[in-house]
Amino acid sequence: MELQTTNAGDIPVRDAATVIVVRDCATGPEVCMLRRNLKSDFVGGAYVFPGGGVDPQDAHDDLAPYVMGRTAESADRDMEVDSGGLAFWVAAIRESFEEAGLLFAYDEPGLLVDLAHPLLTERYRRHRSDVDSGRRRLVEICGEESLRLAVDHIHTFSRWITPLGAPRRYDTRFFVAEAPSGQEAIHDDREVIATVWITPEEALARHERGEFELIFPTIRTLESLRVFSTAGEIIDHAAHIGRIPATLPRIVERDGGLRIVLPGDLEFDAITARPLEP
Repeated sequence: MELQTTNAGDIPVRDAATVIVVRDCATGPEVCMLRRNLKSDFVGGAYVFPGGGVDPQDAHDDLAPYVMGRTAESADRDMEVDSGGLAFWVAAIRESFEEAGLLFAYDEPGLLVDLAHPLLTERYRRHRSDVDSGRRRLVEICGEESLRLAVDHIHTFSRWITPLGAPRRYDTRFFVAEAPSGQEAIHDDREVIATVWITPEEALARHERGEFELIFPTIRTLESLRVFSTAGEIIDHAAHIGRIPATLPRIVERDGGLRIVLPGDLEFDAITARPLEP
């Protein structure tokens, strides 16, 4: 995937993908969140969903043998790109595997791979390390294990573009997927240092108390998730959501500080800075 550039200092805007992994608990749906390493130069210490940049390795020349449930053409339409749309799904699955140890892939019988058996747990631990280090590509693991990436299990949910003025900028596609059974979410202890399953309501409440650091798109995502009663409702909503426009916030100065505003906010249209075209 090629980097886009802006008209404000030519800061590159990198394509990215993130996965909101959901499951049901006694009080409703909960999400898997990872705490970024405190030493990270990007939102260090914040709780995020598994995700990261779309890498060149995600855009394989022929992904058809390695994916199930979506064609390159349909992916391009959904991502509104001329080509390479499937790379967003591959990146989402790869990042979930690298950061959280959750692999959305079908085995030969067509079931989501179950890693509960100790022998499989250890083998896929090595696979995860190889993919994370760049020694092997995820599609190579698929070929070796006769897997197909479960792109039909993952649905688009939203799209956020980092506002102008930020030192790093991303065009991030948010996906949602139900947690695979027979797999345990475990942080990589490198880029992310903690794993927590938490309801959107509790995450927002803890953030309000200053106990749970969140960034703006994550806050808004959690706010949109807390209206659902079950994980199934979230998945069904995402599966039928249709076209997803990009959300490009703006940064304004107020009372000596900075504030993020969105389309629909009173201050948004008053800003004269020209936004990035999605």
